[in-house]
Amino acid sequence: MKIDVELAEGLKTPLYYYDKALLEATLGEIKRCIAGKPVKVHYAVKANCNPKVLKVIADAGLGADCVSGREVTAAIKAGFSPDTICYAGVGKTDRELILGMKSGIAYFNVESLEELEVLDQLAKEYGYKPSVALRVNPNIDAHTHHYITTGLEENKFGIHLSMLDKAVEYTLQSPNLELVGLHFHIGSQITDMAPFKYLCEKVNELIANYKSRGIEFKVINVGGGLGIDYDEPDKNSIPDFKGYFDTLLSTLKLEPGQELHCELGRAIVAQCGVLISKVTYVKKGVDRQFIILDAGMNDLMRPALYGAHHKIENITASENAPVEKYDVAGPICESSDVFGKDEMLPLTRRGDLIVLRSAGAYGESMASTYNIRTLPESVLV
Repeated sequence: MKIDVELAEGLKTPLYYYDKALLEATLGEIKRCIAGKPVKVHYAVKANCNPKVLKVIADAGLGADCVSGREVTAAIKAGFSPDTICYAGVGKTDRELILGMKSGIAYFNVESLEELEVLDQLAKEYGYKPSVALRVNPNIDAHTHHYITTGLEENKFGIHLSMLDKAVEYTLQSPNLELVGLHFHIGSQITDMAPFKYLCEKVNELIANYKSRGIEFKVINVGGGLGIDYDEPDKNSIPDFKGYFDTLLSTLKLEPGQELHCELGRAIVAQCGVLISKVTYVKKGVDRQFIILDAGMNDLMRPALYGAHHKIENITASENAPVEKYDVAGPICESSDVFGKDEMLPLTRRGDLIVLRSAGAYGESMASTYNIRTLPESVLV
């Protein structure tokens, strides 16, 4: 990704900086990989809900995957057609369910028998017949961080396999609901294709089982989860979409007329965004030195929340500057407000611009006003 340093120096920091060209190239690669195939991609809005970013993705013709009522509203405002929106989430409120029905979304990913019953009641009361994809918890370990794994029995998400028959029967018998598919999601930041293959094999078993009973599904939604390269963002600026879609399509046994739906988020936006911060102090310690930034964990939560690491660069240091070792931290009154330890960076001075790479996903969308700080600015270049 390219950063206009002169432009960045004139803008207020902390700043989320998005490369529109890289985002468009990423979207172009997705469209190339699925051209002529029974695949629909829904962008996971939770990854980045910046209105300018959303508009670029909507203009590319993708659908949206939403997990709150306000995400549905934001997606429609950005230009996503309501009939390309699927709405997931384990705790949709009555107000959000009604909003989804009134908006004319494609379908709800229903996560429990209890939600199914409430949606049924509201649909009857308000005179709608929403489409439903039942989210199944397949009990698959995606081997990712335990905070972002979602497909195990111990997780709160989805309908347990032992309860799925009851949910299918309930939906089919309700005059207020239309059963259109099954939905799965096993986790996030998955870089090994094996869990996706294993998921597809389990999906095949379910499809065959229900087909033998005369029950078929138009939509098979395998969720998202495709990871990105946080260590070498320039070497792998666009994820392996070909390998991802090839794995799904070669393993899934789709019936004629069935569609494969995916919900990609991080893989689309992570590499096109960075967080730019200014050095407030270079603090000398007893046996180490600290770069103190004007960006903190409230601006980029992933390192504090997940122990994640984003590649750190000094984009204004002298080209011939000697390399030194630093701990890079923010100003928040928390010991976890650290972006990197023992980072080897060019000699850094107060006022330099530091870039935290691969921050386009779950960066700006998770930012908060902790310590009554202002939310970071953003620019799409």
